[in-house]
Amino acid sequence: MPTVKEFLQFRRAFVLVVFIGIFAMAARNVLDPDVWWHLKTGEWIAQHHAVPHSDPFSYTRAGQPWVAHEWLSELAIYGIFRSTGYAGLILFFAAVISAAFVPLYLRCKTDAVMAGAVTLWGALATTIVWGVRPQIFSFLLLSLWLLILERSEKKPELLLWTLPITLVWVNLHAGFILGPAFLALFIAGEFGEFMESHFSGAAAGARLRRLSVTLLANLVLASFNPNGSAIFRYVIETMRSIPMQRYITEWASPDFHNANYRAFFFLILATFAALAFSGKKPRLRDLLVLLAGVAAALSSVRMIPLFVLAAAPLVARAMTEWFPSGRHRTAPAREGSRLLHGVVLFILATFATVHTFLVIQHQPQAEAAVFPVAAVAYLQQHPPPGPIFNYYSWGGYLIFKAYPQIRVFIDGRADVYGEGLTQYGETYYLQKNWPLSLSQGKVTSVIVPPQCPLASALREMPEWSLRYQDSVSTIFFKSF
Repeated sequence: MPTVKEFLQFRRAFVLVVFIGIFAMAARNVLDPDVWWHLKTGEWIAQHHAVPHSDPFSYTRAGQPWVAHEWLSELAIYGIFRSTGYAGLILFFAAVISAAFVPLYLRCKTDAVMAGAVTLWGALATTIVWGVRPQIFSFLLLSLWLLILERSEKKPELLLWTLPITLVWVNLHAGFILGPAFLALFIAGEFGEFMESHFSGAAAGARLRRLSVTLLANLVLASFNPNGSAIFRYVIETMRSIPMQRYITEWASPDFHNANYRAFFFLILATFAALAFSGKKPRLRDLLVLLAGVAAALSSVRMIPLFVLAAAPLVARAMTEWFPSGRHRTAPAREGSRLLHGVVLFILATFATVHTFLVIQHQPQAEAAVFPVAAVAYLQQHPPPGPIFNYYSWGGYLIFKAYPQIRVFIDGRADVYGEGLTQYGETYYLQKNWPLSLSQGKVTSVIVPPQCPLASALREMPEWSLRYQDSVSTIFFKSF
């Protein structure tokens, strides 16, 4: 049998392995379609020393209201990129993603090895939404928020930390609303427990009052942003947007035929098993948070992290009950254990370092494989004769590379375009009277993928000429 010291050494080594592994997985190329307009927005803010309130980037929505709810994230992304380039963005967001799982690991409240394993499982379930994107800040802050709420039961003063978090969060990303929402679920759950105890316990009453005051204070502080209380209306309108749910994959329900969702799928099954067979009944507040997480994740891919943050602690505790002696079976041999741990950590750290270096080095090739690098260069040398219709996922790239010479038809700011997203979808997929959209917008140039429906149609139309094509993109100009 291993000694206590040896087991502690193994536990620390295993946790380090988990988080080094998460960092290595999170170090990935900058390929999110929205990162480009985030960069340009950050540059705009830095140049103008103000937050935009109307759209400067498109010709279809020029001057229309724009709630730039991610302005602080965009300024940070631009600042990192300006000082350290793609390498800085890759390393910084890999660190933020890794940090988001530290509170989750601490919340598992079980054996370190089991907690680490379930944390890694949760990480695998959320990889689909990782990247250089402002919502990663929401993931980190919500993870920290839940840890604070749970530990504030014994240390009420921790609730004060939610106030500065809200002030920062509301300017980083509209996901700030998740903090008050989960706090409200805690209040509802603990109130239900309070009622079930037949109004006994002054401590429970005081706890509910503290939580309620904290909720009210955070809702008030959330108005301290460039858009004021309008930020709440923006969140509601975004969540109710039908075009976004119809045309943006991340807002749709997860497709469990896709292998990328397997870890998420099996975590759902494990959660059901934990609820059904665990000897310890979960608290009502935990069930409410879990139900909210399940509903959100099954409705939208981008909400999967909510489910992971709610479910992983329940699964970890249940698995510790089912495999109580697992930690002894996995403990290292007594002789040479410290050396073995050191060798394993060194190998994994070396792998993570080499992997991250290669990711950074491969950024130009990865970018060129996804975005119209050469096509944009062509447009800069041969300016389009008039308004351009562009592929949705390339709008941000065009903004970053060619604004203000080229203004886009559409980009990733789906909330700005509203029903314009439907117009884009009908044109791109040749639905309804799609040529009318091009003529009404006086579109004279088109940049889309070569195999898309619109490209196929334009090839057959004499008034459109193919001016550029490669494996990634095609450019058409309208003949006059």
